[in-house]
Amino acid sequence: MNIALIGYGKMGKEIEQIALSRGHQIVLKVDVNNANSYSADELKKADVAIEFSTPESAIKNIYKCFEANVPVVVGTTGWLEKLNEVKQQCEQQKQTLFYASNYSIGVNLFFQLNKQLAKLMNGYNEYNVSMEEIHHVHKLDAPSGTAISLANQIIENNAGKQKWVNNLSQNNTELGIISKRIDEVPGTHTVTYSSAVDEISITHIAHNRKGFALGAVIAAEWVKDKKGVFGMDELMNF
Repeated sequence: MNIALIGYGKMGKEIEQIALSRGHQIVLKVDVNNANSYSADELKKADVAIEFSTPESAIKNIYKCFEANVPVVVGTTGWLEKLNEVKQQCEQQKQTLFYASNYSIGVNLFFQLNKQLAKLMNGYNEYNVSMEEIHHVHKLDAPSGTAISLANQIIENNAGKQKWVNNLSQNNTELGIISKRIDEVPGTHTVTYSSAVDEISITHIAHNRKGFALGAVIAAEWVKDKKGVFGMDELMNF
């Protein structure tokens, strides 16, 4: 399979190594030097594009993939207020978008655990739920896309919470998310339910970027010949 890498930072380089080890070819690399000059014609050499760039450039890159008729696997977060608009464009143009806030298999299992725990805790109002996420100092958005996904799952399954905020909150209808940026931490997410008498926590700790990169390459392999909008729930048959 021929892959275009849009975004060639640490994550892009990790994806490249895994893609090559699985027998794929990298036919285009987009980094700071050619981010504004690469063309749809160059993209057409690829069977699939994998996009891990910046929140500011993600949508432009996605639409360029649509123009080139190339399926795109997107891992960039921080632009989710436009996600529904991009999905509509994808469907109208009969293109292919695979989006996940996190491509780690372990994190997506953690998502399922988080939803189930939120359902179990619904109605036990003596417990207040909060979240902490820790990432490396280079991460541009806060809270992380993974934390937002976790928060939205809790809000959907717990009647007491109406919205999330990126700080500790004394408002019982708000889900507080604390974001920390420390050294080179790949990603840690903890959801905690606290009461006056006890505490229940679930945590996912990433040891390195390999899990995210492998998931992105698996997604590219899976989505190559499909049309439409997809995510990890489809890939993992949840």
